[in-house]
This record gives sequence, structure tokens and C-alpha cells, in this order.
Amino acid sequence: MATARDSWVYNSSKTVMSSSMKKTIDFYNEQRIDFANQKSSATKDFNTYCSNDPKKISWNDSLKNLCAKNQPLSFNETNIITGIYRPYSKLNLYFDKNFIQRPYQQTKLFAANLKNIVICVSGLGGSKNNSIYISKYIPDLNLLDAGTQCFPLYYYEENNATQKGLFDNNDEQQFTRRDAISNFILKRAVAQYGKNVTKEDIFYYVYGFLHSKEYRETFANDLKKMLPRLPLVEDVRDFWKFSKAGRQLADLHLNYESVPPAPGVIVLHNPLSVKDSVNALGTDEVKYVDYEVQKMRYPKKGQTETIIYNSRITIDNIPAKAYEYVVNGKSAIDWIMERYQVTVHKDSGIKNDPNDWAREHNNPRYILDLLLSVINVSVQTVDIVEGLPKVSFE
Repeated sequence: MATARDSWVYNSSKTVMSSSMKKTIDFYNEQRIDFANQKSSATKDFNTYCSNDPKKISWNDSLKNLCAKNQPLSFNETNIITGIYRPYSKLNLYFDKNFIQRPYQQTKLFAANLKNIVICVSGLGGSKNNSIYISKYIPDLNLLDAGTQCFPLYYYEENNATQKGLFDNNDEQQFTRRDAISNFILKRAVAQYGKNVTKEDIFYYVYGFLHSKEYRETFANDLKKMLPRLPLVEDVRDFWKFSKAGRQLADLHLNYESVPPAPGVIVLHNPLSVKDSVNALGTDEVKYVDYEVQKMRYPKKGQTETIIYNSRITIDNIPAKAYEYVVNGKSAIDWIMERYQVTVHKDSGIKNDPNDWAREHNNPRYILDLLLSVINVSVQTVDIVEGLPKVSFE
């Protein structure tokens, strides 16, 4: 999914994102009315009569066309969902087709916000090594290099034959779920590995096999030019090993927030003085301030066993192995450090403060716990990948 206005439709804060969208929608409608009221249609020029102020709106061709057609737009709370913006980085997303430049096929994969899982790989012609990621949220086009490509477990078709009742809010009745794994490949896998093979087993086999070091190294150049093509391994035992490993990896990568900290990782915490901080900030505020981040950093270049979380918290004894898990050109840990910092978008002036997510979810430790979880996810991922069956290609 490509938005053409990331700073407007994405934000750590649901409140900030909603406010930004309401303001830009109001401004759009003002511009729409002004444009429609121009007396001479023959002399109408969009750029002459409509403002390009980047602090008020981000235009693209489709939004300009709606404006020219005098199409009113309104804010809808139900359009707010969760999107995966970068690896291990969730954001609130305003998913309205009028403000999403290219939804591509995501409306079929996550129809009406129904559940799904997609295996994501890098697009074609990228500069980085091909990456793999799995998501249960709508992924951004730039989640991975050169335009993320998605392969779903399911897809959804609108069930036009079913009429929804006045008080029927069951979205599942509006859509029919289809298996994205074809009957053709299921038939081949059953013939080769036995009748117990399911389409889910094949899906997780794919995710496991895409992590194979031998496969990724042998076809590194090809994977920059074409989408992955995977063999069915000859040994039935290897099929089940890849499928089991794929399930384990998917569980880690989908449910990363619930993974406990890695054993041996140390958190050094010098908390704020309770007496002074309560007097200055109040009891409720101090529990968030203590865990706030501005920008995490290493003590010095190359000293990656330690992360300075903020002026009061340091994480130490991070195993070097954790940095071997790389997604889209950098370690998963580095993605957390990069994405979970306070930023202000230059053009729109919109602030994205990851601490707002913690506040709005009533979890002061969210970012700290997330970092600790991803360290362990990384270590476990490396262990699982090292245990995959060895494959050779002639």
C-alpha cells in the first residue's frame, strides 16, 4: 500500500492522526467548494485556485480529481486500523481509499479488517539483499526494499449474493474467504509427502524455506531480479522440518511483542526520584516520563552490546548473535532504534512521538519491553535458521 501522504495517515498517536486527518479533510472541502464556485469553468486551473500548503494538505492526482468533481469527503472513525510501516514498527493508519494513493490488492487481503497473514518479500531491482517478513497487518509499500510484494494465506471476495440486514454488523457475511495456496500445489505436496499435508503446512514451509541460507546465498542475484521460486524438497523429513521451522519463525515474528526478554540481557535503571517527580509531574505522568525515549543510541560506534535507552535506562549484555537477524538491510534491533524516536515531518510539521502509543495503550514500558522482546526474537530467529535442513542446488 502506497499512501502519498505518510505523515498524515500514519502516526503513533491515534489522537494526533485523527486530528491531522480531520483538519486536512476540512481543508480539502474548503478547497473543493472554492474551486466549484469559480464562475468560468473554461478558465479553471486547479493550481491557481487551490492551495498547495504542505502544512494543510498533501495533494495527489486522485485527490485533485475528487476535488475537481466537487466530491465531498468526511472523516470516518472506522477507517482507523493498525498498519505495519517498517519491520517491527506498528502505527495507527487511516485506511480510506480516497487518501491512499495505491491500496493495490490490500482491500482483498484484509477486507473489512478481517484477519489474514501475508509473507512479504522485497520487490524487484532493489539495492539490498532480498528480505522476508511476515505480517498480520496491512504492510506499507516501503516496508521492504524496492516495493514490498505480498503472498497471503487467504484472500477475500465480496459476497454480492448476501444481503446485509439492517442490524447485521458481521463483516464476515459480506465476504467469502478463499485459500491463496492453490489446490494444484496441495495435490503435489500430498502426493510427495503424504495425505496429512495441509495448505497451512505449505504456507509455513514457504516461510521456512525462504530463510534457508543456502537458498538465499545461491540465488542472491536472481532474487533481486525476480520473485522467489521454491522447490519442493525431496526428503519428506526436510519438508516437515522447514514447515515446522516456518511456523516457529512466524509465531515469533507475528507475536513479537509478547516474547519475553532474552536471558542474560541486563536493564540498568536509575528511576526518577519519586518524591521530586511526583511533586513536579503528578503520579500518573511520572510513570510514563521515566520510560520515554527521544532517540536511543549506542555508547559509541561498534559498541552494540549496550544501548542507551534514555538518560535513566541502559540495556547491556546484548548478544552479538542478535544483530545477525537482518531485515531490509539492517538488524531488527536497529529498526526499533530508528523508528522509535520522536520526529517532526519537515513539510507537514506533524509530530510523530512513539511515546504516545505507550500512553494511549496504557503501557508505560511498551517501547522498552518491545526492544527487549525484539532482541530475543532476533536471537531465537538466528537459532532456528541455523537449524534448518541443508539444501544443495545443482
